[in-house]
Amino acid sequence: MRRILPWLLWLWLALVIWAAFFYAPLAEGFVGQSSRILFFHVPMAWVSFVAFLAAGAWSIRFLAGGRRERDDHAAEAAVQLGLLFCVLATVTGAIWAKVMWGAYWNWDPRQTSIVLAMLFYAAYLALRTAVEEPEARRRLAAAYAVLGLVVAPFLFFVLPRLTFSLHPDTVVNTRGRVEMESRMLQVLAASSLAFTVLFFWIHRIQVRLKARAERALPGRTTP
Repeated sequence: MRRILPWLLWLWLALVIWAAFFYAPLAEGFVGQSSRILFFHVPMAWVSFVAFLAAGAWSIRFLAGGRRERDDHAAEAAVQLGLLFCVLATVTGAIWAKVMWGAYWNWDPRQTSIVLAMLFYAAYLALRTAVEEPEARRRLAAAYAVLGLVVAPFLFFVLPRLTFSLHPDTVVNTRGRVEMESRMLQVLAASSLAFTVLFFWIHRIQVRLKARAERALPGRTTP
């Protein structure tokens, strides 16, 4: 099954890409084909948020569960992948903004908040490289990631709604209703789930590589 599941994931992603271009209709009020970008932009932003929350959860587990190295590796890998998806969401969002608003960057609250999130978690990685003593590095990084459990929801969901935004309504609008054509909603949901599974698959590989690199250090004999 371990060999089959990755192929099923890639087939799923291929079907999502096909559906985004040939099954889902174009959204009203969007320029040309620009609405199709959202089937990738939104899931990437969502996965980056999931990754940052996962980093905080693994950090709590590290601090409360005996400070196991595997939990620290899992938190670090989650932040790294979260930043990757954050960059991809920012790039795809900038492409969409260029088509819709005429400029890649417009200082829209959602654009600004995701950049602040990237800076916050880039500082997490900088903290890890700045502290040489391994145990102190793990404790400080874990505490920082736990703080992110408050910072990430604020930057992703609260800050963008404090003022006017050029962005279209989210999937669940301010009235608490889903107002999206059914085929578009199906593709968006399938894409979001596929990218979430992709994150956890890559994350698992990344954690195993980190553990292997740790064991390879001089003087380390832990299995």
